[in-house]
Amino acid sequence: MTLIGVIGAGVMGVGVAQNLAQTGHDVVLVDKDERILADALATIARNTRMSRLMGGPALDPDEVLARISTAVGAAGAAKADLVIENVTENWDVKREVYETLDRECGPDTVFVVNTSAIPITKVGAVTKRPDKVIGVHFMNPVPAKPAVELIPGFHTSPETVQRTRDLLTAMGKKAVDVKDSCGFISNRVLMLTVNEAAYLVHEGVADAESVDEVFRSCFGHPMGPLETADLIGVDTILYSVEVLYEHYADSKYRPCPLLKQMTDAGLHGRKSGRGFYTYAQ
Repeated sequence: MTLIGVIGAGVMGVGVAQNLAQTGHDVVLVDKDERILADALATIARNTRMSRLMGGPALDPDEVLARISTAVGAAGAAKADLVIENVTENWDVKREVYETLDRECGPDTVFVVNTSAIPITKVGAVTKRPDKVIGVHFMNPVPAKPAVELIPGFHTSPETVQRTRDLLTAMGKKAVDVKDSCGFISNRVLMLTVNEAAYLVHEGVADAESVDEVFRSCFGHPMGPLETADLIGVDTILYSVEVLYEHYADSKYRPCPLLKQMTDAGLHGRKSGRGFYTYAQ
């Protein structure tokens, strides 16, 4: 029996855990305190109840939750055969998580980095198993998105790639192969778009609704860039743009000051109840 560890019970971790459980996988969901984990399980139960109404499959919340156990601290994933990490896009935080996982997990455990920008080779370098470290960029909301970016690092073995690809197939995902380059495909483009849209608001060129309306009405996007920022998390957008700016040393990635101010103010989007828009809690 394969046990999948999911590190981080935020928006992405909840989505990954739900997707795994509803496709028949046993999951241990890990975070830093019990309250976060309790909230995560409640969210998964709510999401599974709403799945059919949102155009997804009919799901039994009890069956999905029965496949998910919880643990506090990264060491809680020690018995997992494969670990999917979903913590914030902050290198110091990620490095500490991987140093702990490397100590606690068995030598054959594969580490899957769910990151929107951080190079996979950089993550592998802080472990003693760089051949078993691979990137998978899941999109939000995870259960509803049919594709992911699959990113081997410099040392990632073919066996690790195949093992991960098999898991993704079992989760109902199409893996799009991408070389290990900061930001990969999606966020080399998306983060620039969101950052520039934030500059439009910051400079008073237009309000958030007007920016998003152009993209919805003129280009057929289901969501505008600033609605997307609120869905992903304004703080996550900022951290991703900062990673791109630091990595490429290119001024085109200079983070919009408004993103910094909103992050400092706790206006993180849907998860906090307010970002570029206000949401009912």
